[in-house]
Amino acid sequence: MSAEIILIITLSIILLISPFVSNLLNLPIAVVEIILGAIAGALGLLHDNEMFELLAEVGFLYLMLLAGMEVNLKELSKLNKSIFIRGFLFLLILYALSIVSVIVFKFSLIFVVILPLISIGLMLSIQQEIGKTKWLDLAIKVGILGELLSILVLTIVSGYFEFGLSKELAINIGILFLFLVILAFIFMGFRTLFWWFPKLKVYLMPGSDKYFQDVRIAISLFFIMIVVMLILHLDVVLGAFVVGVFLSTFFEHNKDLEHKLSPFGFGFLITIFFVHVGSSIDLSKVSIFLIRDSLFITFLMIMLRILSSFLFYKDLGFKNMILFGLSLSMPLTLMIATATLAYQNKVINDYWFMVFVLTAVLEVIIVMLIVKLFYAKKVNIYRKA
Repeated sequence: MSAEIILIITLSIILLISPFVSNLLNLPIAVVEIILGAIAGALGLLHDNEMFELLAEVGFLYLMLLAGMEVNLKELSKLNKSIFIRGFLFLLILYALSIVSVIVFKFSLIFVVILPLISIGLMLSIQQEIGKTKWLDLAIKVGILGELLSILVLTIVSGYFEFGLSKELAINIGILFLFLVILAFIFMGFRTLFWWFPKLKVYLMPGSDKYFQDVRIAISLFFIMIVVMLILHLDVVLGAFVVGVFLSTFFEHNKDLEHKLSPFGFGFLITIFFVHVGSSIDLSKVSIFLIRDSLFITFLMIMLRILSSFLFYKDLGFKNMILFGLSLSMPLTLMIATATLAYQNKVINDYWFMVFVLTAVLEVIIVMLIVKLFYAKKVNIYRKA
């Protein structure tokens, strides 16, 4: 039996049994998929394969598309300005504490980029587990600012790794900011267009039709933006996220679009991504020292966010403030992307690459377990009452 056939069968089995294992062990399904991927990789059932890596990459970008769809710029513009101000203050404190940590613990400069990373992609998994809550809604709003900043930093760092401190790097950064300016004008243009012709957006993206036109347009924009970002030599993560924001902002009348796109993501592409992340952990290289370093960085990253979260203590209370900080402590996708870039450019060695990958996975497991345990107790209290 060929290696490709074994790979396909293994992925199919993981796709099939993940929900059952999740329910049996009472673990978040994303965690189960990462663990199963690590076990299958250790057994030699999963290996480097161009199609597997491509599907995982598309799954990661699809996750960012769905994350972007949680952002409606029209609704964000109506928010209290104090949330934006405190959101930026939160990020400022987080970056300041990260710089202090790097100095105190004498870490490499790459830690200045990694420690404050924020990604809201996995907050969707939490939302699927517990539903919408005040603290999670606030975390997503603040997380949007943090993720945009993280993506901008990652894009600039990616340019630095590729070009170094050179004229090409300055051009790359210039292209990034020019792209953002053009994007702002495009958003304003569509806002004006749909204000004058409100029926146009319903025509372009009807709620339901036999050809699934809304899904076709969403997927087309998704891949077109990826191509645009590749041509501009910018991070494709930003492109996928922007498409999600665009769909959510201008086609909010189509309430079913996200529900149509989510099953294909969480039932296939995003699952492949999580399995691929698990398979990237070489269990044979995992040592006590590596686990120790990973746990320390995990604890440090969580504590930095909880300390920064005291800005929202009056709004959320102590317990929800802790949950708020925890939910912002899962930059799985961006952390692995940053670690991969650093490793490929020989900024870090094999050991630290494994530390960062394991840290990214541990953060997801620890955070999602704590949140799920807290809400499991809450549900039990309600049932007894």
